[in-house]
Amino acid sequence: MKIIVAPDSFKGSLTSIQAANAIEKGIKKAAQNYKEPVEVIKVPMADGGEGTVEAVISAVGGDIISTKVVDPLGREIDSFFGILQDNTAIIEMAAASGLNLLSKEELNPMKTTTYGTGQLIKKALDYGCKRIIIGIGGSATNDGGVGMAQALGIRFLDKEGNQIGFGGGELYKIEKIDTALLDPRIFDTSITIASDVKNPLCGPNGASAVYGPQKGATPEMVEILDRNLEHLAAVIKKQLNKDVLNVPGSGAAGGLGAALIAFLEAEFCMGIKIVMELVQLEEKIKNADLIITGEGSTDYQTMFGKVPLGIAKIAAKYNKPVVCISGSLGKGYEELYQEGIEALFSIVNRPMSLEEAMSKVEQLLERIARDVFRMYLLRS
Repeated sequence: MKIIVAPDSFKGSLTSIQAANAIEKGIKKAAQNYKEPVEVIKVPMADGGEGTVEAVISAVGGDIISTKVVDPLGREIDSFFGILQDNTAIIEMAAASGLNLLSKEELNPMKTTTYGTGQLIKKALDYGCKRIIIGIGGSATNDGGVGMAQALGIRFLDKEGNQIGFGGGELYKIEKIDTALLDPRIFDTSITIASDVKNPLCGPNGASAVYGPQKGATPEMVEILDRNLEHLAAVIKKQLNKDVLNVPGSGAAGGLGAALIAFLEAEFCMGIKIVMELVQLEEKIKNADLIITGEGSTDYQTMFGKVPLGIAKIAAKYNKPVVCISGSLGKGYEELYQEGIEALFSIVNRPMSLEEAMSKVEQLLERIARDVFRMYLLRS
């Protein structure tokens, strides 16, 4: 019997690798007295957000490169990116410009920058990478990707000809975009954006209105940030003849999507699709008897391209059963039954606080995986 274990990370608690290990332990406990050998194939997953580099490198090999960058507030930190064996770079912007790098008190999208993400791209170019895949989930920024572009040599000048500062609060000052010093290696590089976000840059469904509050934006800030991004888009259209305002995904990562399109000629692709192709998940699923996936929280948002949905769609092609084990099941999770997931479970087995559940997540995940596999063995 062959079991594919392919979870996403349980954000704030377990990486996808740790989650896969816990599920494997539960399966092996349940299979101790089973008459046939049970093979567990672990394929840690990600959708372009935090944990993408680790998941891909662990599945297909390559190197994780350590480097120094600045965090969303401009402080030097240790960061990283991955290089696959074919010299493709895998970058997760959360490693330089992510929410996870700031305390709650430090969140302020008027000041936070994507400059560190640009530094990761530049370092990948230094390693000779001609293809870059950049996951843009989990950002702490709303600067329209201006910081990223600044790190690569583009200058955003005010009416006095001075470079603007960091943060979404500075964008209204832009009078001219000078691309003359853009790193020329960009023109020989293929850049793919791994993201499941379809939001436009501005408006009620744009970057500021939808994602600004979780990055620390007050209602007043949201209005300012939205106007500033609209101003940035207008300058880009006037000077570069590129209209990014309503492009689906341009609002991803506080407008980083727009900058990657406008300045680096990047193309969008669903994050889960990219990762599944890199780890050759479909080939593994073809010969499996059961697939177990999961994530921190499964709800209606999972339908927008998260890991369990992507796995369910592939498994349905080969009529393979899928079970999803998550930290919690929220509003709308039942919609996944229509996508081919046979059963969904929460690891919470009794009344407990969120803090307790997160502190015991590995133990709880192992236990529910054991019980789920025991039930599967009874059925088979």
